[in-house]
This record gives sequence, C-alpha cells and structure tokens, in this order.
Amino acid sequence: MKTRTEMEKYREDFPQLKTQVNNKPLIYLDNAATTLKPQVVIDAMTKHLSYDVANVHRGIHTLSEMGTRQFEETRIAVQELLNAKHVHEIIYTKGTTDALNLVANSFSEKYLKAGDEIILSEMEHHSNIVPWQMVAEKSGAIIKVIPVNDDGELIIEEYKKLLNPKTKMVAIVHTSNTLGTINPIKEMITLAHAVGSKVTIDAAQSVAHMKIDVQELDCDFLVFSAHKMYGPNGLGFLYGKEDLLNEMPPYQGGGSMISEVRFEKTTYHNLPNKFEAGTPAIAEVIAFKAALDYVKKIGLDNIAHYENELLEYATAEIKKISGVRLIGTAKHKAGVIAFVIEGVHPQDLGTILDKQGVAIRTGHHCTQPLHRRYNVTATARASFSLYNNFHDVDVFIAAIKKAKEFLL
Repeated sequence: MKTRTEMEKYREDFPQLKTQVNNKPLIYLDNAATTLKPQVVIDAMTKHLSYDVANVHRGIHTLSEMGTRQFEETRIAVQELLNAKHVHEIIYTKGTTDALNLVANSFSEKYLKAGDEIILSEMEHHSNIVPWQMVAEKSGAIIKVIPVNDDGELIIEEYKKLLNPKTKMVAIVHTSNTLGTINPIKEMITLAHAVGSKVTIDAAQSVAHMKIDVQELDCDFLVFSAHKMYGPNGLGFLYGKEDLLNEMPPYQGGGSMISEVRFEKTTYHNLPNKFEAGTPAIAEVIAFKAALDYVKKIGLDNIAHYENELLEYATAEIKKISGVRLIGTAKHKAGVIAFVIEGVHPQDLGTILDKQGVAIRTGHHCTQPLHRRYNVTATARASFSLYNNFHDVDVFIAAIKKAKEFLL
C-alpha cells in the first residue's frame, strides 16, 4: 500500500484545492455529491474542445475517425474497470439517474406485469426509487422495501422474507450516499437469482472507491456516473448482461441507434448503439478516459485503504464532540459521515462551516425515506476522497466546534 505521504502528494494534481473560499483555504468534503477534477482530465477536455472537435461514428475525415477511436477507447477502459465480459455491454448514458431510468423503462416493458414485485431498500437514493415507482404504476407491479436497522445496515433476514417467485427485480445501492454503508451485494445477488429475479446495482458511490468485478458479482445491471470519479458531468454508464440488453427494447429513439429507417418500420442497431440515441457527450467521454487512467495509476486498493484511514480518524474525532449523533454506524462503511448536532440545524451548521472554507453537504441528500427512518428531516454530511488529508479533518472538526459555540 502507498504511504500516507505518498497519497497526500496527489493533492497537487487538483488545481481547485489551491483556491480560497471566503478568504480561507478550501477544505472540500462534498465528494459524495461530486468530485474535483485532476489537471489531466481538465487538459483532456480542453484539448478536445480546442483542437479535436468532430462528431463520432459519422464521418470519414481524420478528426471524426480520431474522435471515434478515442470515444471507443473509453468504453474499453470502462469494460476493464468493471471486468465486463464484452465491451458492447457498456452503454453510455447521461448519468446514474439516466441509466437507472433506462433499465427501469426498458426492463419493465419486456419483463414486468401486474402483480410482479420489485424490491428496493430503505436507503435508496431517489434516483433508484422514483423510476421504479413510475414503471410500477404503469405495469401494476408492486414495490417491496428492505428495512434498515439502527446502525444503518440492511436487515438481510427481512430481505430473504421478501424474496419469492414474483420478485422480478432487486434494485439496490452498493454504497449508501448518506450512511456510507457498504451493502453485501454479492450475497444479495445470489439470493435474488435463486428465486429468478434480476438485480440492478447502483454503484454511483462505490466505483471510485473500491474494485468492482461484475462477472464475479454476477449482477445483471450496474450503473455509475463519471463526475463522482474525477470525470466530467453529464456522463454515466450502464453495464448490462449481453442477453438481457439484446432482449430489452430501446429506451429512446433517434440517430445512431437505428439500422434502417422506413416510415413503415424501423430496425434497431446492435449493442451498444441501440441504447445510445443522438449525438453523445463526446468531449466528456474522451476526458473520462484520462480520469480512469489516473485512478488506475494510483490504484483503487490504495485509494480505499487511505480513505478508510481518513474515515476512522474523522469518526473518532467527531465522536468527541458533545451533542453529535452519527447517522450510520455500519460495520462496513465507505468514507461518508452523516450527523446531526442537538440544537443545531444542519443548514446553519453548513453555512458557518462554509464561512471557514469547509464545504460539506446539508439536507436530505435525495434520501428522504431514509431520513424519516431516523426521525430527522436533514443531516450534515462530510465525504472523503483521495485528495483529502488529515489536516482537512482537523479543520473540519475545529470548524464544527466553532459553529457550536456560535449557535448554542
């Protein structure tokens, strides 16, 4: 493993960390919302937009052919990241939300009927709740929910009780964006497959922080976003098993996803084009390859180990502050700390921390059902990434203490 000193050197690759907020050095602890971008990603984006602009897949001129090659190299890199069996099992989307909507709509049209059941969990992000609610309303399917215990862990025994031959889809988050809980998805996938259900994994909060092997997991679908992995916004990915993707109808129609168009009937392209209608986010896709190369150079194992050290240190320090209630104390956690302070509204806390240059998240984090589970309307959330360090944690803890003195 890389040493703490070695990991801290990567801070130099992120120019935004050199900025100031409210005349204070930036302490960025909102990584679960989006990550900062290393200079190599910024350079890749700038180079394409400055010198290499052209559409892909549609031209024979040099710039178009070069852009197409780079565009598809990113797909290969994502295949390698996830260890997908086939490169055409990687579908470009606009983000995790878009990918989940694609799966929900295309899968439901082919596989869901009235009385079928969809299993979600109490800790899901709204983007993995609302699309399934929408297709359930259309199809007549029923949504069942896995409860969460006081520590923020799924109650697996209750999950087992929900599974039955009517279960057609289990859509589950890998790592909770609010609790930081890392769910036992390998076990959950095996249990779901035993009753004939398919499984969708929301990996938005996990792909940048740990190794994921979709063949080992045997998940049917997996989704994530580029912007949470040091890449550009507006770009996401869907992994799906080849046979399922071939059977599912397109989610959107338009250019690129067709084989032949006649007014009488249109035939659709093969994978992955079938699900990629219209002109894609070309610059973003090409720049994300630089992000993937960057992460590969550092090593996901090194990132996971270092972020866990930060989490353990920050958790120990915040527990020393009187009046703090941690929301999410699972045994297996990623670098996320959600909390409330007795007598302090999270928004007031976030505002005062911002005055001290510390960026955290406040609110319900698109997990309102989960917040109701803990009888809170909002939490404050600090989330860590590879470019944070122990000094960031010290400033964060000191800022909380200062805010408490001011507000109480």
